[in-house]
Amino acid sequence: MKLVVAGPFGVGKTTLIRTLSEIATLHTEEAMTETGRPVDDLAGLPEKATTTVAVDFGRLTLPGNLVLYMFGTPGQRRFFPLWQDIARGALGALVLADTRRLADSFEIMDMVEEQGLPYAVAVNCFPDAPVHSVEVLRTHLDLHPATPLLLCDARERGASLDALIALAEHVLDGLPTDPAADPVDAADPAAPADPAASAAEERP
Repeated sequence: MKLVVAGPFGVGKTTLIRTLSEIATLHTEEAMTETGRPVDDLAGLPEKATTTVAVDFGRLTLPGNLVLYMFGTPGQRRFFPLWQDIARGALGALVLADTRRLADSFEIMDMVEEQGLPYAVAVNCFPDAPVHSVEVLRTHLDLHPATPLLLCDARERGASLDALIALAEHVLDGLPTDPAADPVDAADPAAPADPAASAAEERP
């Protein structure tokens, strides 16, 4: 199952994938420079020295041999076309949020919804971040009642795993319940069930 780990700049996406992956993770991080300061807002992130410029990748196998492929995406607006390419073929997204910059998450959630992806929200609890209850956060983020919302620390495996499992369950719950359904037949009720039989009927 391909999943996207999305969120604003500096919210902890790379850290979460590194925490959860059972294989050596792929990262495309580059050092931040003075040139990037006008476009990369470091408010609340004084110690951030690197940023993802393409993709993070990790893999995690859940009980039942459900394999999750995690693709972390850059959080800056200038990388949004790349985000759309990475999200192609994904079944869901885990959106990370930071209570110090909660409004920054709205644009990411809008993008996820435009892609038609089911998603869960995990609030990454930084040590100096304001603390709010899940109910208050759900109201401020204006989430649909069915959208999972969890608190986590991207550095800790347990809570991060809970967030990813909540997303996987949310995705699976939304999949069609009839595996025998044929989208071609559903789109065209007149389509023959057996093309070979149809061809035989047309022969004299």
